Amino acid sequence: MFTPAPEYSGKFVTSSLASNGVLLVELCRAPVNAFHQPMWEELHAIFGKIDLNGDIRAVILASSLKLFSAGLDITAQNLFVAPDPSRRALHLRNHILQFQAAISSIERCRQPVIGAVHGIAYGLSIDILAACDIRFAASSTSFAIKEVDVGLAADIGTLARLPKATGNSSLARELAMTARTFGPDEALRLGFISQVVQGGREEVLAKAVATADLIASKSPIAVVGTKHIMLHSRDHSVQENLDYTATWNQVMLQSTDLRDAFQAFLAKKPVRFGGLGKL
Repeated sequence: MFTPAPEYSGKFVTSSLASNGVLLVELCRAPVNAFHQPMWEELHAIFGKIDLNGDIRAVILASSLKLFSAGLDITAQNLFVAPDPSRRALHLRNHILQFQAAISSIERCRQPVIGAVHGIAYGLSIDILAACDIRFAASSTSFAIKEVDVGLAADIGTLARLPKATGNSSLARELAMTARTFGPDEALRLGFISQVVQGGREEVLAKAVATADLIASKSPIAVVGTKHIMLHSRDHSVQENLDYTATWNQVMLQSTDLRDAFQAFLAKKPVRFGGLGKL
């Protein structure tokens, strides 16, 4: 039984402690988790709070409904009224940037985020999942990059992150340009997910919790550093990342976690690392 975490919950997103140091964040806007502005603003605020709590070691992002998300709520989108195209464009740009920042808050969150997906995961779902660090999919999952079907190029993160997160550029482009649905086996071949979990919501959630528990048992200094350095590596050259890592670790190698890990290894005993506290 998970313990409710009202500090990280709202009207459309709810959270609970799955275990010590592991927070489960679930989308809960019935009937299909279609995103409108209040929902993505709420998600943004919640991940901003999570980022500042160093006692949370790992985060799972899932859905409490029968599916992950049908994507954007087209019926709830604002139509920007302006006297000329230039002003309308400025309004649209600001809206897009705010929306991008909301989804990017998942990636910017210092703790690793595990996406546990089941049922339908369309459109904005791919933007959200691409911002996660690890992705598991139930065998029943159906994916689609749907934006071209509504007349636009995906602009909230899929086209920025997916080519860098996957190893099959041809398949990624095919899926983005055709908007066809694809299953978890093809998502695995794309490199989008790391594992297909047989079953549905409960099974994929159990896999995510087990993985999050394992991550939470590690040094938080090491885990936070690993995520940070891997994100830096994605956007920089090898040498730039090596130089950056040297600067990062010249401080982080002085943590007590390193000492405690070595002592536990020599004594052949388990080690329990302290949290990072409120940041």
